[in-house]
Amino acid sequence: MNLNELSSEIINAAITVHKELGPGLLESVYQSCMILELSARKLNCKSELPVPVFYHGIRVNNEGFRIDLLVEESIVVELKSVEKVQQVHKKQVLTYLRLSRKPLGLLINFNENILVDGVSRIANNL
Repeated sequence: MNLNELSSEIINAAITVHKELGPGLLESVYQSCMILELSARKLNCKSELPVPVFYHGIRVNNEGFRIDLLVEESIVVELKSVEKVQQVHKKQVLTYLRLSRKPLGLLINFNENILVDGVSRIANNL
């Protein structure tokens, strides 16, 4: 499955979760449901994955950040349940992509009436 197909599958999983639960719940609830939905779709998914920070090749922090979901070892998924996605949220995903050396990220805000309005695709120009 290429990155476009995989990202579409992740977005479809999020839509399924959103249709069942609707907006307004805690991010942790959506995260648990996304893990179940992605697993049902036979996708490898890791959650709360620590991302170490290196400076001049030296590890300076073992757990500088935590990735909400990493799907098929290639797509970083950051989940939100906020009134409005801010630019800082998109920068957060880009930082995760750079630190983890992954090619693509999805920022998904479940606090939308129509989920696709809350999906941002962010590429890491490796």
